[in-house]
Amino acid sequence: MKYTKPHLPYEKQADQLLERGLIADRAELIQKLSQVSYYRLSGYWFPFRDFPGEQFKPNTSLDEIWNRYAFDRRLRFHLLDGIERIEVYIRSRLTYEFTFQHGAFGYLEAKNFPGILPSEHHKLIVKIEKEVLRSSETFIEHFNKKYQDSHPLPPLWMVAELFSFGTMLSLLRGVNANVRKPIADDLNLDTSVLLSWIRSLNGVRNMCAHHGRIWNRQFGDKPIIPRKDNDWKTPVQIRNDRVFGILTVIKYCLNTIVPQSQWPMRFRELLDGFSNIPMNQMGFPMNWEDCPIWKI
Repeated sequence: MKYTKPHLPYEKQADQLLERGLIADRAELIQKLSQVSYYRLSGYWFPFRDFPGEQFKPNTSLDEIWNRYAFDRRLRFHLLDGIERIEVYIRSRLTYEFTFQHGAFGYLEAKNFPGILPSEHHKLIVKIEKEVLRSSETFIEHFNKKYQDSHPLPPLWMVAELFSFGTMLSLLRGVNANVRKPIADDLNLDTSVLLSWIRSLNGVRNMCAHHGRIWNRQFGDKPIIPRKDNDWKTPVQIRNDRVFGILTVIKYCLNTIVPQSQWPMRFRELLDGFSNIPMNQMGFPMNWEDCPIWKI
């Protein structure tokens, strides 16, 4: 089947939405469509469509749709803030444990990465080489000037500062289990759960960085819920396929990493500022604040 939908000027896009029952000021609607795009905004009005047709449900307004868009934008910022704290912590601990066991340049040897194939390790090193070449960091320039005749790449604690979240995940996945275990122990997690969480957070971070819709998304790469920890089940059952599960993973980690963090308070302020957002579509149970993880 051929895709035949034509390009429409903003004015015609707005008229089409108004004809379908959207309540909006036409001039404001045209402005919003030019700011965000029809297709992007359609993800936020999708729940308001009166299926199986294209019409909107009665009394659907642009204000309500835009409110959800604005909430999602704020939610992405909040997720990125929490994930950054965890990323920096895991990178720091991973660098410490790895160099303690394998030395400053042990990351150059494929034998120290039994969790990935040698070809994957080679790709990892090539990626690191590119990051080092691209870097204008003073500490990299200083190292190259002083030590490059003996070392083609800086020690791990330097190059780790250039890592993307994905590169850090590759390292975490590839190292010996005895490197991961102290980090997992810090968080009172099994190593398999830790890997699952970091992988899921990496996916969410990428969605946020690319401005993807988060608030009512059903995630495919789900974090493992710890089986032996009743805080995840009683009195609140935590779902792992919606954003509340991701938020709870972040809250759990921050309880250990930075227990004094104001991140939970800022999240409650965000919810208070958008009180008409349907919480159930984010995976929030009715009694979510009774969850012991959120009470700490």
